[in-house]
Amino acid sequence: MKIFHGIVEIAGQMGILCGGLKKRGNIASAYNTFHSYLGYKEHLINTSVSELRNTAKHIINFYDLFHFHYATSMEEQFADLQKIREKGKKAIMHHWGNDVRFHDMARINNPYVYTGDSPPNEEIHRKLSIISKYISDAIVQDYEVLPYVEKYYKRVHILPLAIDLTRFKPSYPEKDKKKPLILHAPTNPDFKGTIYVEKAIEELRKTHSFDYKRIEKMSNAEVLKLYKKADIILDQILCGSYGLLSVESMALGKPVVGFIRPDLVDKFPSSLPIVNGNPDNVKEKIKMLIESPKQRHHLGIMGRKYVERYHERDIVLNKLLAIYAQLK
Repeated sequence: MKIFHGIVEIAGQMGILCGGLKKRGNIASAYNTFHSYLGYKEHLINTSVSELRNTAKHIINFYDLFHFHYATSMEEQFADLQKIREKGKKAIMHHWGNDVRFHDMARINNPYVYTGDSPPNEEIHRKLSIISKYISDAIVQDYEVLPYVEKYYKRVHILPLAIDLTRFKPSYPEKDKKKPLILHAPTNPDFKGTIYVEKAIEELRKTHSFDYKRIEKMSNAEVLKLYKKADIILDQILCGSYGLLSVESMALGKPVVGFIRPDLVDKFPSSLPIVNGNPDNVKEKIKMLIESPKQRHHLGIMGRKYVERYHERDIVLNKLLAIYAQLK
């Protein structure tokens, strides 16, 4: 099968999935028009929107299946979606969160959520209405994203984030380390809740001994090198779900603090070991981990097992290929 992925790389997922699809004997290409300091390169064709539009006709003719990401497609006003459908080819849209997070809906179950990176509600609705006119199936990473899109599509599939575990050797926190290293890497401080994280850190400095480092504007590869040395990872405490940084941290055997919305806790596997912290209690959660080196070690082991079971690339690929098989 010849599979197109595009046109926005989110958390390295297009590259990871295409790499796995190639190993399964498919022709899979990921065309990326979003370039950032995170520096994702593997299995990507880094290009521009204008270059992609110039070759859209040939791309539509060549590929059998089109896996679009982040409410985007190749041509203006999603004109390529109609062409793909007219040729009888399959297509699916993969939504990631900020592309579809309706502002008012997000606040119904989450008083902490930040939606400043999402378009206006009217724009989200306009895009979803056009896309779903030509595409009947969508993918989301979890149940936090699901409600924003489920009324637009005939079918919405849950596909967990994928990770290539061959790149992640666990380095569990030492059981007897008295002065832990705490890391926080906010790609967007407003979205991650950095102001609350660092307020808690400053208050805890008065009573506890630890090292804290905030990591910004570094490539994903550079960040992971630093994370191997960490004892505690502080991720996003506003969104209500977890992202790739939490998955990568767990793969490295690190305990993670992040916010899982109360109404979503039961939607995830019961073995999810993320320490559930929000702006109101994150100080207490961090304090617990600072004071409990054995618990840090235990959570690190649990996190690695969780990722092996639910986020390992081949496991996710099996789910993805099953979704592809259902497309009409």
